[in-house]
Amino acid sequence: MIELVTAISLWELVKHSSRWVVNLQRAKHQRKKESVKALQQVIVAARKTAVYMRQLDETGKQSHRAEAELAVLWTELGFTLDELGIDKLAKRCRIKGKQWQDPATMDKEYLNKADVSLVRMEQIANEVLRDINR
Repeated sequence: MIELVTAISLWELVKHSSRWVVNLQRAKHQRKKESVKALQQVIVAARKTAVYMRQLDETGKQSHRAEAELAVLWTELGFTLDELGIDKLAKRCRIKGKQWQDPATMDKEYLNKADVSLVRMEQIANEVLRDINR
């Protein structure tokens, strides 16, 4: 009788372990998809921001609505990247969100040290995307 219980217990353990591995692989795949999507959104946000900045340069007309949208977009990206463990880019996104909250009050020296130029943000996102897709 003990052998039967042990065999059944062993079978349940193997079955449970197999399910655990499959679920772990699914979670890894899902996390990868979420990471890729978030990184792609950083590139989209950088380009959207560049278009607004070009409009601002060409017309001289500031849009509080556009700046509010950019502040929210960059801040949300920062939170999403934080959850995915892409910490350095997440911090830069949160800084970018803070910048667009009130562009006139952000310290230019701080922004330079934070290295949050749109070119740099897009470059980092592309680098991480390449690493993920290897």
